[in-house]
Amino acid sequence: MQKLSMDELGRPSVETFKTQPKLPVTLVLDNVRSLHNVGSAFRTSDAFAVERIILCGITGRPPHREIEKTALGATHSVAWEHVSDTLGALRQLRQDGYRLIAIEQAKQSLSLQQFIPTQTEKYALIFGNEVHGVADQVMEFIDTCIEIPQSGTKHSLNISVSIGIVLWDIYAKCYLPKAD
Repeated sequence: MQKLSMDELGRPSVETFKTQPKLPVTLVLDNVRSLHNVGSAFRTSDAFAVERIILCGITGRPPHREIEKTALGATHSVAWEHVSDTLGALRQLRQDGYRLIAIEQAKQSLSLQQFIPTQTEKYALIFGNEVHGVADQVMEFIDTCIEIPQSGTKHSLNISVSIGIVLWDIYAKCYLPKAD
């Protein structure tokens, strides 16, 4: 088996990417400490053509060498903004018609495989701090919570891994043909 060359991959230019249709998802990073996690969020958002990322509170923002190390240039293709107050960002997103979804382990959370996204609804996916998770006041404000099922002893995934799992799930459920 031979790997595809860069030309064969048919990747869009940054300019083309900015104008192409996007997955109706905004990522909200709630006080994420790790710059590597922020960079990975950008890179994964580019892979699934996410609308934008909102970096909240202490979450690092471009330009920064540590973010670029994992983003590999995706900070130039994915739209982003910084908002100091996560709740303020969520209020605006709700006003703009987004369904607010925390990715967290919580009472009454919906298991990821039970979540059925649609192509017509807009989603704001909230990922929290590496130690404390999504802030309590944010959890009180959300519309629903999705939990990624796990079987290991840690019951914890890195934010960058969680972002990849959830975005892939939404992308696959909404945009890939169903197997017969």
